[in-house]
This record gives sequence, structure tokens and C-alpha cells, in this order.
Amino acid sequence: MMKYILALDQGTTSSRAIVFDKEGNIKGLAQQEFKQIYPKNGWVEHDPMDILGSQVGVIGEALIRANISANDVEAIGITNQRETTIVWDRETGKPIYNAIVWQCRRTADYCEELKRNGYQEMVYEKTGLIIDSYFSATKIKWILDNVPGAREKAERGELCFGTVDTYLMWSLSGKKIFATDYTNASRTMLFNIHTLQWDDELLELFQIPRSMLPEACPSGYLYGYTSEAIVGSRIPITGVAGDQQAALFGQLCTEKGSVKNTYGTGCFMLMNTGHEPVKSTNGLITTLAACISKRPCYVLEGSVFVGGAVMKWLRDEMRMIRRADETERYATAVENTNGVYIVPAFVGLGAPHWDSEVRGTVIGLTRGTKKEHFI
Repeated sequence: MMKYILALDQGTTSSRAIVFDKEGNIKGLAQQEFKQIYPKNGWVEHDPMDILGSQVGVIGEALIRANISANDVEAIGITNQRETTIVWDRETGKPIYNAIVWQCRRTADYCEELKRNGYQEMVYEKTGLIIDSYFSATKIKWILDNVPGAREKAERGELCFGTVDTYLMWSLSGKKIFATDYTNASRTMLFNIHTLQWDDELLELFQIPRSMLPEACPSGYLYGYTSEAIVGSRIPITGVAGDQQAALFGQLCTEKGSVKNTYGTGCFMLMNTGHEPVKSTNGLITTLAACISKRPCYVLEGSVFVGGAVMKWLRDEMRMIRRADETERYATAVENTNGVYIVPAFVGLGAPHWDSEVRGTVIGLTRGTKKEHFI
């Protein structure tokens, strides 16, 4: 009997599951949006149970559409929104706070304090990253400092931290897998991209107990098996990568010098730099690519925080459209923008500026501006 591959794509605004046959043909696909939470200006959260529930839901739906059962799936691969931070109780598996999303800017002031105190060079040398609230470390610290009893529980080894891949594997395996891959680990600002280990100096800086952290493994790796009670079969999870590194691999950018650009919730350009990390002098970050061995491969990355998320804003907040796919019809209805431009700095600017204080703006509006020009 033919076996299939199940790909899980847990994104910022939706969860997807895709069933592939061994020739790479899509046999079943399902997608489900989930709620975005904005408690304060610049804060972005998700309910971890929405993340998990939507992902489990689309697994079942994709299998039905492919007309197969979970027993027909040979392996699972996971790709996920990066940096988004979840902390949960090791015993119960329940999150102690909402997931703090990669776009969230609540720790921007603390990041500026770290820069003023001279930590940028040390952090960059170890992680390849700019000190920014984009990455996980300051989000973890915020949860430990602001959720009552969290730091004490963490010191006793009672809490787990994970990016979304870790939380999904933990949950889908029935608490049997506590791991992440190198690409996701490299987005935490706690992982040394040269030694491929969690860095004690960084853990001390951010006051994060090592016991909270998952095991970091290559992207291509047998992480463990799903729980039959949760997924319907005991399926091996054999591949994990952050969404942008997965896209780099999926676009066959496996050779040094190859580049891809992804337009999703945000926009991310990654360039494969081979087995040696390259330092940018122009505001890019150095991070890890997906790999199937312990020999690392590196990339340079430029991150734009808000891209396709503008479409969701136009739909949900501005009410200019009812569906995202309407934007093409409106955009092609006029010859040009009539001088209207938008800078979508809704959560500050990423590369190369890394300025959390900048805000979005629209310029060029006149009495003759139409919705079509704006879109």
C-alpha cells in the first residue's frame, strides 16, 4: 500500500496540513485561521490552545480530503512561525501564559537597555542576531518576570519553553518529545550558532534556567513518534525547520550563494552562505539553515515584519475588503497608486534599521484617492 508524507505548516495567522504522495503530489490540504490577540499597543499574542487545536483539526481534515487514514502516513514534517514563545507546565502541559508572537514589541525597552549596557557585540558574536524583541529570549524573561510564581517554578524545573515546533511535538507525542531543531533554536537569542549548543553566558544574561530548554537537533532527525490517541497512529516526526529555512530548502537553495524571498505575513530574504557564517555590515542577521547532519550551514537574512499582514489589516480593521483575494481585483482596476504609498511599520522596522519605535504611515493621499489606489 502506498505511504504518504504529512507536512504541518503552523503559521502566524493559520495552521495548515498537506498530504503528499512519494512523487510530491498534493493529495489533501486543509487550512484554518485562528484568533490574533492584541492586549496593548504593539503587543501580539496567540492562545496556544488555538494553535494546537487548529493544527490537530487540519490534520484530520487533510487526511479525509486525501482519502487516507493516519496509518497510511509514513512520516511527519513540521515547519512553523519562528521566535513565537510558549511556556508551559511540565506536568500538566498547560501553558502558563499566551504565546508571545514574534511580532510583539513589549520587550523593546529592555532590548534598548541591553544595547546601552554594551551587550550587542557579545550577543551577535554568539548568535548572529541583533538584540531585538523579535527574538525569543526577552519574551521568555518577560513571562518569568510577570506571571506570578513563574520564575520560582522555572527554577524548580517545573516549566518548559518552546518555540511552536517544540510545543507541537510535545503535545502531539503525548509529552514524549521535548526537542527543537537548530533553525528554531537559532532564533531564540540563546543558542550559540558556532557550537550548536545553548549558551550558558546568554542564559545567565537573560536569567533563564537551562532546565526549561529543549534538546536541539538537526532539522532532518528522528525526533520521536506521535501519540496514537491524539493523531490516530504512531507516526515518526522526521523533519523540523523554521518556516523561512524550510522555504529556503523547499526552493532548492542548497548551494552557497542561492537566495529566496518569501512574501507571507512578513517578508524574508535568505541567502545560503555555505558552511561558514558570514557577518553582515548592512544590518542583516546571520542564522542557521536547515541541515540533515551536525555540520551546520549558514544564511544571511533580511526580515520585514509586516508584509501580507497588511491584507489582514485591510480586511479586519479597515474593512476595505471582505477577503484577501479581493486585493488583486482592486489593484488591477487602476493604472497605478496615484502617488499613494504605505510604509507598513506596524510593529517597527526590521532589517536593516531594527527600529522598534518607527510606526506605519500612508503618504500621498488626495481628494482623488480611491480605495483601489490605497490597496
